[in-house]
Amino acid sequence: MLHAPFYDPSKTYYENWEEGPFGDFRDGVKVPQSAPRFDFLGQKISYPIGIPAGPLLNSRFVKAAFDKGFDVVVYKTVRTREYRAHPWPNILGVQLEGDLTIERAKEPVVVKNEYKEPLSITNSFGVPSYPPEVWKDDLTEAISYAKDGQLVIGSFEGTSWEGTSADGYIDDWAEVAEMVVARGAKVIEGDFSCPNEGGAGLLCFDVPKMKLIAARIRERIGSVPLLAKLAYFEDSALRELVQELGDLVDGYCAINTISAVVVNPDGTQALPGQMRKRSGICGTAIKWGGLDMVRRLRSLREELGMNYAIVGVGGVMAPKDFKEYRDSGADVVMSATGAMWNPYLAKEIKEAYPDA
Repeated sequence: MLHAPFYDPSKTYYENWEEGPFGDFRDGVKVPQSAPRFDFLGQKISYPIGIPAGPLLNSRFVKAAFDKGFDVVVYKTVRTREYRAHPWPNILGVQLEGDLTIERAKEPVVVKNEYKEPLSITNSFGVPSYPPEVWKDDLTEAISYAKDGQLVIGSFEGTSWEGTSADGYIDDWAEVAEMVVARGAKVIEGDFSCPNEGGAGLLCFDVPKMKLIAARIRERIGSVPLLAKLAYFEDSALRELVQELGDLVDGYCAINTISAVVVNPDGTQALPGQMRKRSGICGTAIKWGGLDMVRRLRSLREELGMNYAIVGVGGVMAPKDFKEYRDSGADVVMSATGAMWNPYLAKEIKEAYPDA
């Protein structure tokens, strides 16, 4: 059953930031917290279920997530300067049967302002960020809400601001990472799955540039654990990425979304703006991709004798989805769409699989 979502698609990003969260996320009911018993990147957590970068816009959303039993949560991606969100609408329901395979994603996907099971959505925000003078104090407050066994991960993204040199762009990644660590984040995550700055499209597909950025970040943050957020890799480039990043990165979070052209039922462009013909799809339709990446990352970890963490994301809508990810090799499992429409998803997962 779908609840009222904690992010309201009928409102703008800024209205959600100022007024949210919504639905049962604000009902004040707290899920009982268990003792920490799982290890994750040097931290003790109560249970390996969380919410990835995106839906938790600020400290109020983070507190609500912790209260509802999501023990590992990612604070919304931040930048070194303010970066405005795309215009409304930002979320629409996907009208699609079955999996959104890479081949299927070459065709337009129909979306509309309607949400039903099996639920998939498109989200188009442009990775907005409030200015540092806003998000810094709010991130510190979000971290303060973590109870024993809970963890806030700070997500960040470098930006090629107007007039920025190639080296300045790399340094922007390192600067914002250092800013996040300075606010008290014990684990951080670089959102390498969104920026179209790499030579092969998404930055995560440009392995040489990824390595340069990760090395610069590592110089600035020392031994603080660093996760890399990834898109879906179709080929052997995933092996190259894992090998090249080596000790620079402590874990991988996969996947973000699968991109497709989104249209209204009449075939017209669904989202306003020249650069918004394509949009990321998430929810049920991309679970296959998240599971496939987790399995491949586990296989590479074993084959190469490495020790990185794996965070599985994509299509976790019910307890059985969580179990599939854990069985596939995910150290932590996260849900965005599922959690947005079911604030008690973590509670249901913990009751179904008390030993994870």
